[in-house]
Amino acid sequence: MNFDARYHPYASRRSPMYARNGMVATSQPLAAQAGLSILRKGGNAIDAAIATAAALTVVEPSANGIGGDSFALVWTQGKLHGLNSSGAAPQSISVDALNTAGVKEIPKYGFIPVTVPGAPASWAELSRKFGKLPLKEVLQPAIDYAANGFPISAGIYWKRATDIFKANLKGEQFEEWFRVFSPEGQAPKIGQMWRLPDHAKTLQEIADTDAESFYRGDLAEKIDRFSKQYGGYIRKEDLAAFKPEWVDPISVNYRGYDVWEIPPNGHGLVALMALNILKGYEFGERDTVDTYHKQIEAMKLAFADGQKYIADARKMSVSVKDLLSPAYAEERRRLIGDQALTPAPGTPPRGGTVYLCTADGEGNMVSFIQSNYMGFGSGLVVPGTGIGLHNRGHNFNLDPTHDNCLEPGKKPYHTIIPGFMTKDGAPVGPFGVMGGFMQPQGHVQMVMNTVDFQLNPQASLDAPRWQWMEGKTIEFEHATPSHIVEALARKGHDAKWTLGSIPFGRGQIIWRDNETGVLVGGTEPRTDGQVAAF
Repeated sequence: MNFDARYHPYASRRSPMYARNGMVATSQPLAAQAGLSILRKGGNAIDAAIATAAALTVVEPSANGIGGDSFALVWTQGKLHGLNSSGAAPQSISVDALNTAGVKEIPKYGFIPVTVPGAPASWAELSRKFGKLPLKEVLQPAIDYAANGFPISAGIYWKRATDIFKANLKGEQFEEWFRVFSPEGQAPKIGQMWRLPDHAKTLQEIADTDAESFYRGDLAEKIDRFSKQYGGYIRKEDLAAFKPEWVDPISVNYRGYDVWEIPPNGHGLVALMALNILKGYEFGERDTVDTYHKQIEAMKLAFADGQKYIADARKMSVSVKDLLSPAYAEERRRLIGDQALTPAPGTPPRGGTVYLCTADGEGNMVSFIQSNYMGFGSGLVVPGTGIGLHNRGHNFNLDPTHDNCLEPGKKPYHTIIPGFMTKDGAPVGPFGVMGGFMQPQGHVQMVMNTVDFQLNPQASLDAPRWQWMEGKTIEFEHATPSHIVEALARKGHDAKWTLGSIPFGRGQIIWRDNETGVLVGGTEPRTDGQVAAF
């Protein structure tokens, strides 16, 4: 892996971080420092990932929380392990039940889209299987932030979420969210000290019980009681039945590098399908019209399949193996011509998520992603706990003929995906770009920036991004060269400039030089990202 991109224009904004003993990269500096503190205490990369993830629920609650889902790719003991800790729909919900209630489409907010949260179980499971330190010690930095307070950082979209919720959340069941996160209808200001005492107590209870309380104890009872009070569907029996799943990661080989993702219900498969198409071409330069055009067309074709087929793996009508076959990739590649295609999927929404990656001096590396979805999720906070319930069930549809149709006990199409690269059986490292349906698109762009264009991690993240939205509509970050956007418009793309950074996700990367053990990390320039290392 070439770590040197000093002369590339995208390397000028910020230098990558180099270290040997340990590294944590994420979107919020206090969370990165929480993970680093655990590494310094003798914890490994898995412990650091848990500590960082828990801290992010406190210091960046507008993007994730205790009541969300998570996924992880863990390199340890010479092998890559996959953890799917996403929850299923409650047993009492169904298309018929919603039809009887007069519901024609799944809403964004309230109890209908709430599925079983998987994040706390993932922390306990990762700690049990691969951690070195007790979970109580690993969660302590997050507990301290919540109990003692922390200053609000600039990259947290709290005010934006508050404005959206003030316009959309009506009813008594949403009052706790406003009490906890927006007292008197005001979001906290940048630099303001903020405490989350209920959150601290809940994290302590998760630490003391290895998350058992959340699924089979007092916290589960509180979630059950809140749901029953307002006609929700989730019950303590749904929580008690939940267990994280260890899964075999899926991959494609892209120019000698194996790119790994979690299998469905997540949509990392979309990134792999796009890379499978793109490896049939040669790309000499990043910033050319031909490169952009082929990337975009491959991504549209991959999303068309993803939107049609990705669901709970037990319910998919086609296999991952078939979707990733060379023959199918060639069939899709033949559809790419000189003009923009119009694919078939629906309009991708945008989401709120956190991503982190960690590495230690022993060779362990973790790619971890966690989300409440769409910012603060469902708008529901379980009284007295600080637990904001996610709304991942919004991704289900109500068409009984569709692979991703809502069913009791079924997992929805999931947008959060951790990535990992290896070469010749050795780890290169973890990477990810959070942000709803931007995520597989960000993965493809990061892989190509690294493999095709030899950018170091920081330059890869600094480079301007694009995002396919629907049909022929592509949004381009403002730093994209204007002549490329204009030329793509002449090819039939509905090219739009976007000035804000939110649509293009937030990424982190850590690569390892396996000869020296040196780590090199990059962090997202579009937020308060930090690489903490020693």
